[in-house]
Amino acid sequence: MSTELDWYLQVNLKARHLRLLVTIDTYRNLSQVAEVTHVTLPAVSKSLAELEHGLGVALFTRTGKGLVPTPHGECLTRHARSMLHVLHQARDELQALSAGTEGKVEIGVLPVSASILLTHALNLLKQRSPGTNVKIVEGSAASLLPDLWQGHLDLVVGRLPPPDALGSFEEKELLDEPIVLVTGGQHPLALRKTLQWADLLPYPWILPPIGSILREPLERALESHDVPLTNNYIETVSLHVIRAHLQVSDCIAVMADTSARDTRLPQPLYTLPLSLPRLLRPAGVLWNRVRTLTPSAQLMISCLEETARCLAEEVQ
Repeated sequence: MSTELDWYLQVNLKARHLRLLVTIDTYRNLSQVAEVTHVTLPAVSKSLAELEHGLGVALFTRTGKGLVPTPHGECLTRHARSMLHVLHQARDELQALSAGTEGKVEIGVLPVSASILLTHALNLLKQRSPGTNVKIVEGSAASLLPDLWQGHLDLVVGRLPPPDALGSFEEKELLDEPIVLVTGGQHPLALRKTLQWADLLPYPWILPPIGSILREPLERALESHDVPLTNNYIETVSLHVIRAHLQVSDCIAVMADTSARDTRLPQPLYTLPLSLPRLLRPAGVLWNRVRTLTPSAQLMISCLEETARCLAEEVQ
């Protein structure tokens, strides 16, 4: 069985089989699969039967509500999606080379914690390689890390999550900067030279969402100073929304120090003179250890490293 399965996967499994699996898993109905693939229903049924026969396992169970993947079907479909994504990446790289560009890198970013680092690194990348194109996807660790594992992203940049117990990812620490409390310029506390933690009690907050890597340690730190979070808050990971709302409200927010001190902003933010403990691991970059990094991704990591060194020198 093992030898036959290995032979079939190595020799007979084709890209059309992968596309068939993904399409069936998406629609769970062979008639719809036939319609969207512009193939006759008997041909779709025959292809699925040949695939199951070649593998020696049932991939889908036929029920009154349509096709349901078996455990074997779930396993192979998951890998089929991953393999098709790799093929699409190869197509994009080949097309880029033919068009005279130098490749593409897809980056997931945890926006509140890495915006300045990534912004400067992207500028450096474009100086060094104008033909390297970049796709940026913002999100939480919970949404970005599965995409990184499945190959939908090349890198994830932001505050490093807790060490990966399964060893799925490689990581590189880039910038260890504090988390600070910030307000807009009109806030009653903005220009105070000294503050007590109790001074924060009357004001609303802009918080990272529940489940984000910063929320729980922030709550613990504030509670240790008898500053419980009230029901008066906004939850967002959007740095743009945070900055804009701070300028029109009396909210308090948390932000990485480099983002808070960004001198490019027309309306500066004010850092409150209260020190939080080290809430998070350093900002860094993650990639999937079982996938080979493309030259574009390697160049991006190099630009991130150089940018981090420059930002660290500015703080000193």
